[in-house]
Amino acid sequence: MIHIDYKDSRPLYEQISSKLSVLILHGVFEPDSQLPSVRNLAVELAINPNTIQKAYADLERKGYIYSVKGKGNFVSDTSKIQEEKKMELIEKFKALVKEASELGVGIEDIKQVLEQYYPIANS
Repeated sequence: MIHIDYKDSRPLYEQISSKLSVLILHGVFEPDSQLPSVRNLAVELAINPNTIQKAYADLERKGYIYSVKGKGNFVSDTSKIQEEKKMELIEKFKALVKEASELGVGIEDIKQVLEQYYPIANS
């Protein structure tokens, strides 16, 4: 489920947080489902439980999960987060298209890039 890349320069907790957020946004973990316990995930990944706790704290701060004292960590309803990320990406895309236009990149070139790379992102 989660694989640690020791060649990645990011701290382990950031890698774990990032990978879990992607899994949550893709529906691998349903809203209100319980995440693996800190200890279990630490054993599974062979890393310090404090690292998992830090990743979970990061996810909670970002709104992906919530904690229930004595019960564990659960997945939040992420529909609002998904919509915010979608709008953020659309704004970035608009800025890139504007910059490309200012540099003389034609619409056909943009379409070609979209056709070439969009299916890769969805495979």
